[in-house]
Amino acid sequence: MGLTEWAYSLSESLLSDPLPRRWAHSLGVAKRARSLGPIMGDDAELLEAAAVLHDVGYSPTIATTGFHPLDGARFLRDQAQADERVVRLVAHHSCALLEAEERGLKQELEGEFELERPNLVDALLYCDMTTTPDGTQTTPAERLDEIVQRYGSDTIVGRFIQRAAPEIYAASKRVEGRLVQVSADDQPM
Repeated sequence: MGLTEWAYSLSESLLSDPLPRRWAHSLGVAKRARSLGPIMGDDAELLEAAAVLHDVGYSPTIATTGFHPLDGARFLRDQAQADERVVRLVAHHSCALLEAEERGLKQELEGEFELERPNLVDALLYCDMTTTPDGTQTTPAERLDEIVQRYGSDTIVGRFIQRAAPEIYAASKRVEGRLVQVSADDQPM
């Protein structure tokens, strides 16, 4: 079984029944990851696997701290024996360090999981922040607004996402710039 096939199967087993909307979101994020294939090269499969697994920490069967990047990464490392790079991407997806700081878990997250390469971190963030909770495509601005509306601006998630907004926009711009460059490079002269 290949990496992505394994990742889809595991994510589905953890999310589809208890959290169907989260499962739909994860499928949408994975679809966005596949669309980045032209700029990901050899890391395309890795990104797609991390994308479909990024929210497994919400699963009631593995949630322990209530902080899904940490719970998901610990599960993937300790029980699923997942690829180390997938684990790191799940641990640090979508500015997780900022949310960990809000939750008093920054030292745990940093101490247990190294950051993955910046282009992969950017790509996963972009995929997550351009996918709605229902799995459809959106813009980073619309996604940020939706998150603040859903959680409230004074909640942990609301405060974190507002602090993360500049980095989310910057990462999205970097990924879109790479897509434009690849597209331009593919044009005949």
